[in-house]
Amino acid sequence: MSTFEKTFVDGDVIIREGDSGNTFFQLLEGNVAVFKNYGQADEVQVAVIEPGQYFGEMAVIETYPRSSTVVATGDVKVVEIPAEALNEYFTQNPDKILAIMEVFGSRIKKMTEDCNEAKKALDDVRRTNSRDKYLGFFAQMAQQSIYLTSKNFRLERPSAEELRAASNLVSSQSANDGETYNYGTIIFKDGDIGKCMYILHSGKVGIYSKYGQVDELKLQEVEPVACFGEMEMLTGEGRDTTAVAEVGDTRVEIIRAEDLPGLFQTSPAKVDMILKNLSYRLRSITYDYFKACQEIYEFSN
Repeated sequence: MSTFEKTFVDGDVIIREGDSGNTFFQLLEGNVAVFKNYGQADEVQVAVIEPGQYFGEMAVIETYPRSSTVVATGDVKVVEIPAEALNEYFTQNPDKILAIMEVFGSRIKKMTEDCNEAKKALDDVRRTNSRDKYLGFFAQMAQQSIYLTSKNFRLERPSAEELRAASNLVSSQSANDGETYNYGTIIFKDGDIGKCMYILHSGKVGIYSKYGQVDELKLQEVEPVACFGEMEMLTGEGRDTTAVAEVGDTRVEIIRAEDLPGLFQTSPAKVDMILKNLSYRLRSITYDYFKACQEIYEFSN
């Protein structure tokens, strides 16, 4: 298999912000630090990665430029996985498909929590017209505050182009394990344990908060071909939304975590679409988070 073990010493740059990404890594030994604006006056350390974790995968899955710089802290050993070897890597390590998806799931969960906190702080600032909440928020988020004020900070909404291309590849494929729902059928409801995810092949699905209540809110409309319900499958947590078939003959494919290795063998394009969906979702929630932070900063100055 075309993967490589590599070693680095303290201070070595493993990947650099802005570079094109054609490999990703699994950390075997040691720790690495993740930076924005590395080596500049407004450098910010944003994370530490520990053994067993992956990094650099988003740039490979969506062919985006590297979003950060990763630096060895002490002696480090990694496995480097080139993009062209990804299929071979998954074929020989089918358990890694779920492992990488779970990395995305945990990052999305954490960023969603941070984003909700930022939006709450922004609402408080707007309502009270006070700097108190702003100062309190950025006392907890000092690194992001520094990054926001950086002259190099650029806030750009992520493009869904690669996600659309991945969905188009799946559009001609049939559902391996599918069900067809009539109009109004509840596919899953708030409080259900998320044991599976879905690919919508035809029809339309609405995602609701407080479905059927007076303060019901439609959060999203899912159209073919797209994923939904994946986060709860990855985290094992209860659903916090309700999914409803919006038209008749709504057909979905049901995917469980244990199905992923077999799905990759028969339909690698579907696994690729799920990974791109998770990567795009993480980029989008990160955008929303920094957008809220930026508005708090601008509103308070």
